[in-house]
Amino acid sequence: QVQFVESGGGLVQPGGSLRLSCAASGIIFSRYPMGWYRQAPGKQRELVADMTSGGRASYPDSVKGRFTISRDNAKNTVYLQMNSLRTEDTAVYYCNTDPPRIGYWGQGTQVTVSS
Repeated sequence: QVQFVESGGGLVQPGGSLRLSCAASGIIFSRYPMGWYRQAPGKQRELVADMTSGGRASYPDSVKGRFTISRDNAKNTVYLQMNSLRTEDTAVYYCNTDPPRIGYWGQGTQVTVSS
């Protein structure tokens, strides 16, 4: 059974930082590109960071220079370090493979950026 369990979200002030974690199971983690996605109220889910199985990362312009994705294949875990957070980063954050395994989304972790 494929499962993704996200954690680490919370309430943070603009300019603050958070580190998200996602534990994966049911897949041979090291073989898959992994992504972090987010969905804000009323908006479509979007990819905010991904990392190939070889460790190459990519980001959209909206988060480039502020977010850093990393992975620990020994722990089947992917991380997202988020710095210089903005109110527009408020969303539920999810991890999944890239492209995502539809139907296997986790519960996500809420990130709220507010003063």
